[in-house]
Amino acid sequence: MTLTPLVYWAQRHEEIYLRVELTDAQNIDVHLHEKVLQFRALGHGAKGQNEYEFNLEFLLPVKPEVSHKSTQRQVTITVRKAQRGWWERLVVQERKPVFLAPDFDRWLDESDAEMEIREKEEKRNRLKASRHKDEEFVSLKTGFLFIYNLVQFLGFSWIFVNMTVRLFIFGQDSLYDTFHTISDVMFFCQILAAVEVLNAAFGVVRTSVVPTLIQVVGRNFVLFIIFGSLEKMHNQPVVFFVFYLWSAIEIFRYPFYMLGCFNTEWKTLTWLRYTVWIPLYPLGVLAEAVAVIQSIPIFDENKFLSIPLPKAIGTSISFSYFLHIYLVLMFLGLFINFRHLYKQRNRRFYTKKRKAK
Repeated sequence: MTLTPLVYWAQRHEEIYLRVELTDAQNIDVHLHEKVLQFRALGHGAKGQNEYEFNLEFLLPVKPEVSHKSTQRQVTITVRKAQRGWWERLVVQERKPVFLAPDFDRWLDESDAEMEIREKEEKRNRLKASRHKDEEFVSLKTGFLFIYNLVQFLGFSWIFVNMTVRLFIFGQDSLYDTFHTISDVMFFCQILAAVEVLNAAFGVVRTSVVPTLIQVVGRNFVLFIIFGSLEKMHNQPVVFFVFYLWSAIEIFRYPFYMLGCFNTEWKTLTWLRYTVWIPLYPLGVLAEAVAVIQSIPIFDENKFLSIPLPKAIGTSISFSYFLHIYLVLMFLGLFINFRHLYKQRNRRFYTKKRKAK
């Protein structure tokens, strides 16, 4: 005698859902022949552990593809309608089979099903709109970062090439007029570099704020306070070394970021970006320290930026005291940034090597 499992059904405008009450079903055989669904499986049903089977002749044509999924508790079957629409019943015969019942867990009236479709469509449209906004933001951010890095690359390239050419043409004499020939472009580039702090602070780029802030503030302090405010420093050769070392680092860093805007990598440039700083960054900080030391007697002499004290004391606090403290902070900043850059280098190269293995 053929045993029939309990079958529950529900529909949507495009699909039929069947739930067969068989636990631990095995040897499941489900296939469609025209409008007739045939099912057979071994499992535990209403009559215990046995082989169960049933046939259903659908009311209207269906697509030949059928999918099913088995769990410990039941077997679920999904059949797609040949034409989108709402069926008045599931099978051809008006009197439904005794083993067939509505699946109230999934049951919806036609109006409810239409509302469900509208809700899904609205959700899909919201996701599309959100994705479109995200894409617009990403493209705007990419364009902004590319233009920023391009401008900085052109600025520092001009500085580096100009200083190199002048060194070859004028030799030692070029060391003494660097500030007068280069400072305008350097002022522009270093003021613009403040954007990098904002980018890190607001999450436009994924990098730490503190190392970026240390570098930008440190360079601008030397540029505007040490060089810019003291005319006697304008003709010092140390200006040449500071500017040259700064630009030598940046002509590799900014094109690397430009390629990164488009997820592109040039291995030679990547190696230079993560390697050139190892000798150049400490040398740059050393040159900045020399500039600060050379400026101390000048600040003592002209009392510029000194803090006046009451007449009863009759003196003032020289700015040079702050410069002595700044020298200590400068090498502390060197340690912090060197450690940060070294970690970046390890993540870039050694992580890739481990993944390749």
